[in-house]
Amino acid sequence: MTRKIAFGMALATLLGLGACGYSPGERAVTGGLLGAGAGAGVAAVTGGRPATGALIGGGVGAAGGALTAP
Repeated sequence: MTRKIAFGMALATLLGLGACGYSPGERAVTGGLLGAGAGAGVAAVTGGRPATGALIGGGVGAAGGALTAP
């Protein structure tokens, strides 16, 4: 189960880093949205709670989007 959670976090991070936008704010929003969707999807597939997956994925995606260069 831990391996599935780690995979989900890695997937959410990669999707967040690939977010579109020019300013850090735009990238944070799009990264957060992509991460939330990915986190919810992975949680649903692995038997977790989609809301928790969305929160974690959204946070990771937003941070990744805000911290990367355009």
